[in-house]
Amino acid sequence: MEDASETIGEEQGEGPREPAPIPVGEYASALKRQMQALPRATITGEITEFNRTNVQIYFQLKDDRGGVRCTMWRREFERLNLPDQAVRVGAQVVATGGPDYYEGGKSASPSFSFRATDLRPSGEGDLIARLAELRKRFQAEGLTEPQKALLRPLLPRRIGVITAEGGAARQDLMVGLERRGWQGEVVWGFAPVQDRKAAPIITRTLSDMAAFGEVEVIVVCRGGGSLTDLWAFCDENLCRTVALLAVPVVSAVGHERDVTLLDDVAAVRASTPTHAAESVIGIDLTAARSTLLTAGRRTARAGRQAVRDRIAPLAALAKGPGRAIRSERIALNQKTREIRAAADRGVKERSTELGGQLSRGFTPAVARARRATDAGRERNLVLPGNLRALTERQIAAGQRKLETERVALRAHDPQRTLERGYARVEDRTGEPVVDAPGARRAGEIKVHFADGAVDAAVGGTRRRRRRQNEDEGEFEQIRMEGLEESE
Repeated sequence: MEDASETIGEEQGEGPREPAPIPVGEYASALKRQMQALPRATITGEITEFNRTNVQIYFQLKDDRGGVRCTMWRREFERLNLPDQAVRVGAQVVATGGPDYYEGGKSASPSFSFRATDLRPSGEGDLIARLAELRKRFQAEGLTEPQKALLRPLLPRRIGVITAEGGAARQDLMVGLERRGWQGEVVWGFAPVQDRKAAPIITRTLSDMAAFGEVEVIVVCRGGGSLTDLWAFCDENLCRTVALLAVPVVSAVGHERDVTLLDDVAAVRASTPTHAAESVIGIDLTAARSTLLTAGRRTARAGRQAVRDRIAPLAALAKGPGRAIRSERIALNQKTREIRAAADRGVKERSTELGGQLSRGFTPAVARARRATDAGRERNLVLPGNLRALTERQIAAGQRKLETERVALRAHDPQRTLERGYARVEDRTGEPVVDAPGARRAGEIKVHFADGAVDAAVGGTRRRRRRQNEDEGEFEQIRMEGLEESE
């Protein structure tokens, strides 16, 4: 490139002289004109940076010897309709254009760039473009949907696997199946997974396995690699065969960022062989078995406890009805003693009440009768003789009535009860004794008869058992010792 100051001086017709200083902006403009005058060129390299704005596309191309910053008008870039994979970072491309220089300004830095007017994939980038074309064709023909409409078994009994015989993908898949707790059968179909012969062999193996293998699902797997390494799985014939198979196919080719045409047509796309195992076996059988075992143990414990709860009452009955009868008899005897005690208390209270009533009623009646008799006698002294006889008859009738009342009152006298042969028993403190256990507890008792009372000591008991229908009775005899009368 010619010196900018010499070029400008010659244009003004001046002779050779010492270059005069020129403004930097003027120099930048001259530099831009010189660069734009250079012939167009076609360069190739790897994309290391890629950015878009509303106006331009910015990217850098590099190789082992150097690099250059490139720009392209966005409208020109979009007119090329390139797939994203073809211009991603790491893709090889071919760019056509020429050098350009931006002068910059007070708020912007000057920069040099390669102004591209055309851009196309190169090497693997060319494969990406071909892959994009195949995808469009398959989508237009509806070949990406048939596999996805197939029903996949939740727990297949037989799984077909197509992979390299010694590849790591085989081991990864088996680890995933074991982790899920699956115990079915695997039908292996070994085939090359990387070269120009791989696609036909994989296609034939798929067809044979689907037709004769009696498998419920087929997994096609291999490890990761470049698009060139994985191109066998972008083969058009292979992918058309998969799309039309009646057996679901799981694609587990490459890693997460690797994409093949097989991924588009398969029923399921798995990012790794291990993920493929999880996709094929829809239930984590290991976790399910653990849950079932836990639930089974809990159910067994609850069942055993329920049986124990039901057996306990039956076991008590099985020990013999005699225990139940004895328990009921004890309760019955207790109730009988309570009833007898209540009856005795009632009789005593009634006797006391009647005695009080007799005492309160008898004395006033006698007093009233005496007063009436005395009054009558006094009246007889003054009454005429013809009335004396009438008065005496009335007095006699009153006496007869009084005697009748006396007899009735005496019939309710507690003393009469004793005269008929009954006795009243008290302990040393004067409290009534109403049953045999009470007598045994008192030890020494006092027995009241009609004509007096005697002291007695409880010296022993004699029991006689009479069994009838498992019932029991108790009889006691009180031996009295040392009779002593008391007033």
